[in-house]
Amino acid sequence: MSNRPNALTWLVLSLLIIIADQLSKWVVLAHFQLHESLPVIDGLLSWTLAFNEGAAFSFLSDAGGWQRWFFTVLAVVVSGILVIWLKRTARSDWRTALPLAFIVGGAIGNVIDRIRLGHVVDFIDVHYGTWSWPAFNIADSAISVGAVILIVFGLFASKPAPAR
Repeated sequence: MSNRPNALTWLVLSLLIIIADQLSKWVVLAHFQLHESLPVIDGLLSWTLAFNEGAAFSFLSDAGGWQRWFFTVLAVVVSGILVIWLKRTARSDWRTALPLAFIVGGAIGNVIDRIRLGHVVDFIDVHYGTWSWPAFNIADSAISVGAVILIVFGLFASKPAPAR
C-alpha cells in the first residue's frame, strides 16, 4: 500500500456539485408548477420544471416504477466504484480526479431526488424554434461534463516516452 496522498479530497468538489444541484432544484420546486416555464434567453434557454422517472432522455420513464430503484442502485454502485478509483489515484492526478468527482457529484445529486421524491427534478430547457433538448439539471450536466472530460483526457493523454 502506498503512502502517497490519494485523490479522495476531490470529493469536496463532488459535495459542492451536490449542494449546487439540490439548492437549484429546491428553488425551482419552490417557485414553479410542473411544466411552468420562464424564458431566460428568449428562444434559446428557459427554466421549465419537469420530472423524470427514467434515466437520460427519459429512458424507461414509463416502465412502471421499478426503474426508480434500478437507477438508484446503479448510481450508488457506479459512484462507489469511482470513489475506489479516486482512492487509488494520486491526488495530483487532476486529469483523472476532476472528471470522477464531477460524475460522483452528479450521480449522487440525482440519487437524492430518486430516494426523496421518486423522480429526478429537471429544469434547464435548451431549445431553438421547434427543436428542444430534453430538460436536464446541474447533476446531469456534471455527469455529462465529467464523462466527456474523462474520455478526452483518456484519448489525448500524453504517452510515456519509450525506454531506450
